[in-house]
Amino acid sequence: MGKLKIEMLGTSFTIQANEDNEYLEKLLGYYKRITEDVNKIDSIKNPLQTAILSGIMICDELYKEKQAKVAMENGENVPVENDMDTMEIERRTQNMIEKINKVL
Repeated sequence: MGKLKIEMLGTSFTIQANEDNEYLEKLLGYYKRITEDVNKIDSIKNPLQTAILSGIMICDELYKEKQAKVAMENGENVPVENDMDTMEIERRTQNMIEKINKVL
């Protein structure tokens, strides 16, 4: 059982989980890298927007990995991501940011 103190996006708290401390630190480090990338987007103005968009980006990554795994298990060809895919992801991300800004 591990504990992790989280200090980011203007808040601080500690969690306890059924994982070891090293694993929890790796997860937090990965999340921080995602939020740092999101913070580079000029239209993101507050920590809540950063957290929401970071979560969406991680969910997108997980969903695509799961789809690729199922495709591989079914013997289907799994396309390799290319620059055009990356550009499309960035375009869609920017579109989501604009929609979030309109709502907030």
